[in-house]
Amino acid sequence: MSSVQSSLSMSEVLKGIRVIDLGTFITGPCAAMMLADLGADVIKVESPEGDPYRSYQGGRYSPHFQAYNRNKRSIALDLKTPPDQADFDDLLRDADVLIQNFRPGTAERLGAGAERLQATNPRLVYCSISGFGTSGPYVDRPSYDSVAQALSGFLSVVVDQDRPRFLGPALADAITGLYAAYGVLGALVQRGRTGHGCLVEVSMLEAMAHFAVEPFAAYFDLGAVPTSTDRPRLAQAYILRTADDRLIALHLSSLEKFWIALTAALDAPELSTDRRFGTRDARIAHYEALAGELNALFTKQPLAVWTERLGRYDVPFAPVNSIDQVIGDPQVAHLGLIVPVQSPSRAAHAVRPPVQFGGHRVTSVRAAPLLDQHGAAIRTALGAGGRWPDLQLTPGAPSAEAIAP
Repeated sequence: MSSVQSSLSMSEVLKGIRVIDLGTFITGPCAAMMLADLGADVIKVESPEGDPYRSYQGGRYSPHFQAYNRNKRSIALDLKTPPDQADFDDLLRDADVLIQNFRPGTAERLGAGAERLQATNPRLVYCSISGFGTSGPYVDRPSYDSVAQALSGFLSVVVDQDRPRFLGPALADAITGLYAAYGVLGALVQRGRTGHGCLVEVSMLEAMAHFAVEPFAAYFDLGAVPTSTDRPRLAQAYILRTADDRLIALHLSSLEKFWIALTAALDAPELSTDRRFGTRDARIAHYEALAGELNALFTKQPLAVWTERLGRYDVPFAPVNSIDQVIGDPQVAHLGLIVPVQSPSRAAHAVRPPVQFGGHRVTSVRAAPLLDQHGAAIRTALGAGGRWPDLQLTPGAPSAEAIAP
């Protein structure tokens, strides 16, 4: 490993990249947070009322807002007023990226549309996130996470048709944000070759359809409409209950050695000789019957016993951990996945970004900002020279009293 590789830290990957985050709720803020986690300097521009996600559980600093807005600064600007529009334009001149997830037409009405901003700053990568795209029969419809999950077909291949219910957390919102960040990174690479920014567009419908690419491929190749039972059957995945009322997940995949290992771990030779389960195809065909047999066996012993046995026989498994159990998991602790955060709320920890660079991973994150927390410092810098304010102007996090409604 070269010295350059070994010294690279995650905070330096996008060092010098300046991002304006106009997003609200999840999709836009998530995309901006992904860039912030890689070291980009992200300024969240909020209305004077703030991102509506701030108030999801009272106050103006909800855990939902905190989840997608770490490592950012905040300034409150009313883009309908000339003074605040001027401050926004000053920020824009030095920005590399702008991200917004307004309904189509809203950004233009606020003076923040792609055409005007890229005329001012031709190097700007402008990312527009929408529900259904910027044209077409659904363009004026409101879209949220559950709507995109349903329309894209994703929901049909993950929910039980007999007991339909939504899955949490907000998968479509977060996944769309990830795709948006992916598009922005590609546009930045292209700008490095051409010197010009571009318009990056992604809709929740397109993102979720692409995320469900495997069921679409199966439909195009086989002609059968995929259902929610296909994946667990083909993967030979089971969720089983133990004697102490814990849940455990198995994933046997397509390798015969895992089936052999499972029957050995269970000390159940009768499963090996049962003609219904003699081959992978047979086990797929009799998936429900095998699930019943496995459940009957797993309910005889507590989770700790099965953890030892399955581990000893190299069976792919994991307990179905609750969030608090994940935090105490020894592998999670080994990876340093939970890191400290200096927050004005009760949250003293957060899940760090999952990517390492050159063997380095982050060991802390900056808390999501309070509304307009950095507004005074940013305005002072803009007033002094009309240029993007340096990150070191950021003041410390205020006290918990400051987050009251």
